This record gives sequence, C-alpha cells and structure tokens, in this order.
Amino acid sequence: MPTPQDDIGLIVYAPELVGNDGRSLAVVHGMERAFPGLRLGWTTSEEGQRTLLANRDAWLAQQTFDGEFPLLHNGNMSDYVSVSGWAGSATSSSGGQAQLEVHARLSLTADAIAAAADVLEAIAEAAHAFWGHATPFNASVEISRQTVDPLQKPGVPPRGLPALKFPEHIRSPEIPQYLGWLNYWSAASSRALRFPDPSRDADLLSRARHTASDGWIVRLTDAPLDLDNPAHLDALLRAYERFPEIGGRSST
Repeated sequence: MPTPQDDIGLIVYAPELVGNDGRSLAVVHGMERAFPGLRLGWTTSEEGQRTLLANRDAWLAQQTFDGEFPLLHNGNMSDYVSVSGWAGSATSSSGGQAQLEVHARLSLTADAIAAAADVLEAIAEAAHAFWGHATPFNASVEISRQTVDPLQKPGVPPRGLPALKFPEHIRSPEIPQYLGWLNYWSAASSRALRFPDPSRDADLLSRARHTASDGWIVRLTDAPLDLDNPAHLDALLRAYERFPEIGGRSST
C-alpha cells in the first residue's frame, strides 16, 4: 500500500448517517463518475485481508450502520484510491452535532491531481456535506498543527499560521475547522463565511466554481499545496486573513 506521503487526503463533514439513508452508496458512485476508470470494488479487513466484492452495492448497503460505512478501495496498490465513512460524536464535533466524516485517499499522481476537485465535489454533494477539503499529506500534517489548546494540545502553529480551535469549541458545523488545498463549502458554509464577496474575492473566484447545490469548490493554489513554496504559504495565510471565522477564531 502506498505511504501517506504519496497521498492526497480528502475529508468531508456531513450530517450524521442515520441507518442506511443511501448516502454511502451515492458517495461511492459519485467518486467513480468523477474519476475516469475508477472502480471501488475491494475491501480490506482490520486483519489486512483483501477481498474482491462480487456484489459491491448490496454488500455496502448491508455494512452501513452505526453511522459509518466500511473501507472500499480500487485494489491497485501502485495507484491507490479508497473511501470510508466514520462517525463523529456530538461531544467532539463542531456545533455539538454528531456527524458523518467521509475520508478518501488519492495517490499523488497526475491523473489524481487532475480529478481531485471533481472527486471532492462528488463526495461532498453526495454526502450533503457542510464543508470539506482535499490536501496533500505533507501540507495536511502542518495544517493539523494549527489546532492548539492550552490544556488539550499546547503548542505554537508552524510557519506563522493562525491558531485554530478544537472542533468542539466551534459554534456551528457549517464553519470549516481549517483550510486545505481544495475547499468545499456548502451553501450554508459559504453564507457563514460571507463568500463570495466580489470586492475581496476576485483572486479566489478565479480558481473557484459553483456546485449544483449552490456550494463552492475553492482552490487556493493551482498546483497541490506545498508549504515549502513561499507563494503557496502566502496564499494560505491570505485565505485565513480573509476568513477569520474558520477554525473558530471569530464568532461574528
């Protein structure tokens, strides 16, 4: 299996999965439509046993419960793509609401980079997500270090990036916890962020697009985010300055 350093990680945060409401299958079908040639027909057990699923859709319907759905992947260890759904508890989620977290991986290849925005949009729209992102592994590690707390996780964020609050201290699930390379903001999230503002967002809008549900895909940099690149770091810093609500830094 590829190492995480070779990945683009995608996460979207959506309303809690109740029973089998059809969203898990919609997420998988959406990914396959968005990424030409992709077939998520394999699963791997916790013991590492790989299984090719004869009837993937029926299996997924049966395995979707307790607010989660199991790992599916394409079985190609040299060009790995996967997805799974995790249950986020109300006590550890923004707004105090239990949530569905959809986690996906794409290998950091030219084809995956080209498809990443479409895949993020497909997952987010199918899950009815509040917000989400797609970010290369190395940048994600540094961004995760922005979340600090005097008691839970003391420290100083890297590279002059702003300190962000833990999710349980963010007042609403529509407010993104942090920024990534590609950002999905639902219509509700966009309203909370006051995006777009034509007078301030011309640069972001030049790399953004509307979704069918009136959300947005907002790309911070043309190439995958690399914080060793000064222009990329500057783009991330400017976006945090533009959106003080992100990470619970401002409640207005």
